[in-house]
Amino acid sequence: MHNDGVFKGFLHPAAASAQGGWSSAFPFILKLVLLMIAGYVIYTIVMMIKTWITNYTSPVQSNVVSVVAKRTEVWGGRGYMGTHTSYYVTFEFQGGQRRELQVKPKAYATMVEGDRGNLSYQGSRFTGFERIF
Repeated sequence: MHNDGVFKGFLHPAAASAQGGWSSAFPFILKLVLLMIAGYVIYTIVMMIKTWITNYTSPVQSNVVSVVAKRTEVWGGRGYMGTHTSYYVTFEFQGGQRRELQVKPKAYATMVEGDRGNLSYQGSRFTGFERIF
């Protein structure tokens, strides 16, 4: 029986591990991939917690602003999953600085580019907008 090439040890893993075939490296590669996935998940959770803590500990601020842009981001929709839409509004402060915040669909629907009003936000979290007539 030949144990050469790519299939070295395919039928007899014990022989391959003794000879250093591909099946001896497979557990290492699998562990490496699983470790990378776990690392990404942990990193994402830590970043979400950090953002939440930053927003929670920030004071609620209120400024007079103008709505200068609105946009949506549609994501998902593969296979049996439905799509999801995120809504963003860019506000311009009196000093000329701009800030884009994610808003809820109802708030997005009530704002029009050019609106002026009082923006309330806490860190990077939108808390409200009251139009000034």
